Amino acid sequence: MGDERTVLSGGKTVLTVQGAGKSFGEVVALGQVSLSVEVGEIVVLCGPSGAGKSTLLYMVAGLLPPDRGTIELAGVDPYTLSRSARALLRSRELGMVFQDARLLSYLDIEANILAGGGSSDQANELIEDLGLGDRRSHIPKKLSAGEQQRVGLARALVTRPKLLLADEPTGNLDQGSTDLVLAGLQKYVSDGGAVLVVTHDPQVMKIADRVFTLEKGILQE
Repeated sequence: MGDERTVLSGGKTVLTVQGAGKSFGEVVALGQVSLSVEVGEIVVLCGPSGAGKSTLLYMVAGLLPPDRGTIELAGVDPYTLSRSARALLRSRELGMVFQDARLLSYLDIEANILAGGGSSDQANELIEDLGLGDRRSHIPKKLSAGEQQRVGLARALVTRPKLLLADEPTGNLDQGSTDLVLAGLQKYVSDGGAVLVVTHDPQVMKIADRVFTLEKGILQE
């Protein structure tokens, strides 16, 4: 089947990063980083701005090839695939949520959630779980920042991905929205998902199974 191979899960290990690094010219953005993420696990990356956290997320997502080392998502190295097959791997196995929810301004909540795939039943379940039931028909500009972030999380989870990548998912949220986002992450991993999250929020760290610090491109647990 060539690059369009069927993507299979590599046992309980969803993500393996082995000696992966990235440089931009003479600037080392990321040293030789190694980590793994297992089913049912929340792994936190923290560290100062410019430490390489976002670089690592983009590499894991198949959007930025490492200069050295390897990455395996669900048992597959995305950088051995064609661009189209890599996109297929990403759509099947990966969910992504950012501090900026990046919603489509002209679509209501349910349509935004389903824009990347998934079923209406799963979208409705996530809408209720994340406290958005009374906002179902609203477009993004009528939502608070916390509500928009919860829509972004629902969109990332609606396809039931094996791994969720989250970049500051509770940044600048009120406590109520933070609680709902954290509950959503915990339910997702209890149902067999896995999370790799970049955050400075101690509340996220409290629910994490492991916390890593990335500083000057070096990872420490």
